[in-house]
Amino acid sequence: MAHHKSALKRIRQSRKARIYNRQNKKLVKFAVRDVRTAKTYDQALEAFRKATSILDKVSAHGVIHKNNAANQKSNLSKIVKKFEASLN
Repeated sequence: MAHHKSALKRIRQSRKARIYNRQNKKLVKFAVRDVRTAKTYDQALEAFRKATSILDKVSAHGVIHKNNAANQKSNLSKIVKKFEASLN
């Protein structure tokens, strides 16, 4: 166990950050899953909008890298476009 005040504070901070990061990564995971498991174009589009918003927020807060968020959004948009193409 740490003995210095600064080390004890750092432990508290990292614990708090870990919880925050885990919650947000879980939020991203479920948002992405909703897009991938959508059955209709409307469901996929709505889920995509939510997932995009969540990815932007999470990357802005530094939980994931901005390029990671961009790549995930790109992959999800491909899925939504496949639904759109199947309508036409």
